[in-house]
Parts: sequence; C-alpha cells; structure tokens
Amino acid sequence: MATREGPDDGRENTGPRPGDHTPWRRPAPGSRGQVPRRPAPPQPARRRYTGPIDNSAEKTQVFAPVGGSAEETQILAPVKAPTATKDRPGPAPLGKGGVAIRTAGEVLITLGLIVLLFMVYELYVTDLFSAGKQSEASDQLDGEWSHDRTLHPELVDGRAFARIHIPTFGVDYNFTIQEGTDDPSLEVGPGHYKGTSLPGEPGNFAVAGHRVGKGAPFNDLDNLSSCDQIVIETSTDFYVYKVLPYDDEVDGWTTGKGADPKCKGVPTLRDPNAESGGAYSETFGRKVVLPSEGTAVNPVPYKPAEVLPKAQQVALLTLTTCHPQFSARQRLIITSVLTQQVPKSQAANYTDLLPKIGEAR
Repeated sequence: MATREGPDDGRENTGPRPGDHTPWRRPAPGSRGQVPRRPAPPQPARRRYTGPIDNSAEKTQVFAPVGGSAEETQILAPVKAPTATKDRPGPAPLGKGGVAIRTAGEVLITLGLIVLLFMVYELYVTDLFSAGKQSEASDQLDGEWSHDRTLHPELVDGRAFARIHIPTFGVDYNFTIQEGTDDPSLEVGPGHYKGTSLPGEPGNFAVAGHRVGKGAPFNDLDNLSSCDQIVIETSTDFYVYKVLPYDDEVDGWTTGKGADPKCKGVPTLRDPNAESGGAYSETFGRKVVLPSEGTAVNPVPYKPAEVLPKAQQVALLTLTTCHPQFSARQRLIITSVLTQQVPKSQAANYTDLLPKIGEAR
C-alpha cells in the first residue's frame, strides 16, 4: 500500500510552506507528487474549558493548541465598586443650634397646617352648616306667614320674622332675618339689632350679618352703590329702601347723580339751612367705622338717641358687617332710606314685585 507523502518525509515539496511568502508556482509537467493544497487560513486559538471563571482567582492558565507553545496569561478579578452607603459620610450631628432650628421649623409647619384647616372650616364647613339652618328657617317662616298675616308679629330671639332681598345681587339672593345679633342667630342668617326700629317704621331698622363664613350673607355688601335698592319682605308688605348718597356725592347731588331716575326719592338728608348740616349731617350711604362705633345703629346715625323725636325721624335701613374681608378690625356701614311700600295684595311675591320697582326679573 502506497503512503501519502507528507511535507516532512524528506522529499521535495513544490507547495508553499507556512510562513513562506514566495509566490506559489504550478509544478512542471511530469513532476512527481500531487498538486499541493492551498494552505488553510489560520484558526483562532481554542481555549480549553475549565469551568466557570472564579472572580476571586488571581490568575488562570490558558493553553495554546497542541503543537504550539504554552501561553500563560493573567485574568484579574473584576474590581468591586464600593457601595454608596459605605463610602458616603453620614450627616454631621446637629448641634444645639441646629436642633433648635429644626424644632422651630416643625412647630411653624404644624401651626401653618392648623391655620389652614381653620380657614377651610370657617370658609366652607360653616357655610354648609349655615345653609342647612337657613333652609329650615325659611321653611318655618313661610309656614308661619301662610297662617298668620300679622303686621308686626311678636319677636322671638333667634326666630326669623322678615326676609331681605337685594336685586343687585341677583333674583335668587334672599335671607331670613332673625331677631338678635348673637352667634346662634347670625349662624342662621342676618340678625336684627334688638331695640332698633322694625321695617317701615321711622328710625333705624338695623341688621348685622357675616361677611366670611357662616353663609356670608353680606359678603358683597361693599359692591353696593348709591340708589341701589334693598327690599325687606314681611308677612304683609315689601319695603323698598335705596342706598343714600356717598360722602363724595353729596355736593351737587341734585344736579348730578341725583337727577338719574334710578335715584328718584333719594335725598341727601342734609339740612341746607343748618350750619352743620342738621341732625343727619353724618349719615351717608357708606361709611367705615371702628367696632366701638355703636351709634351707627341709633335712630339718627352717629348722633345721640334723643336728637330728634320719633315723628321727625326718617325711616332708615342700616346694614353692618366686618371690614375688610377676612378681618374684624372695622365695620362697613351701608345706610338706605325708605322710598316705597308695596302691600302683598299688589305683589303676591318677590318675583311679581321686581317689575313694579323697576328691576328686571
């Protein structure tokens, strides 16, 4: 059996050797041996599997393919990054000053939350409570009026006896008026100052109301202008009052705004023949006074109670509320004068009254 001659059997080999860059030539005709093959491309060194790499090992042996020289390399274990919790320094301990500042901050935040909750309670929660009480008082008043048409029924503390409407605030604006200005009465709605006149009578029919929370019936009282109408409804009549001229409107009233048909029947109440303006020299449609100014609800506002006899007093309506909004430092006073009385025989309800007094429904 013939054996194939290899490259190292001592015979001439016309093929290229590894590492020989001499161009390969085809052997001459008649030469012995087979045409040599082209050399195979170099293969990547194969690495013997020795199992999973142990990162803790400092080095490992990598062997070259058989026939090559052994090659040793080092595989370093991966560097483990230190954790943040170990390397980051902890917060420095607070000194006495730091503890005091932190405590003060916590106290201020707590107080702020308490104030915020109180404001929410005053503005919204008390409104819900007062709305329910106002609804009950209104239903009770309607029931009493349907059975009793007494001109001036007996007044009972905390019980409604009249109703207030302000057309400028909308057709739906109306609140019952309770007897008294204590907290329980004002939680229901506006309250009548005890001892002051009744609707339509000479003197001063004075009514107080909240401006913020508890229904806030007088929240927009400062939006009223001179000659705006305020209607007081009783079981038998509608009493129509109009806001008096403001302090800066008195001079030239008759030829100025007073000439507007809307202001018909609205005088300045000042006596032109009196040097100081007469008994009503301090009475204007709008004033801001201190809470201690109790004379604002006197029969003649801001004057002693006996300055004029009852027969000479003008029928007034005075509304009082806190001022400015969200504060009780002062009192806003709106004073109006009676200009018209409409029996319910002529206007059965407030909706029927509006066109009769020149207001749109």
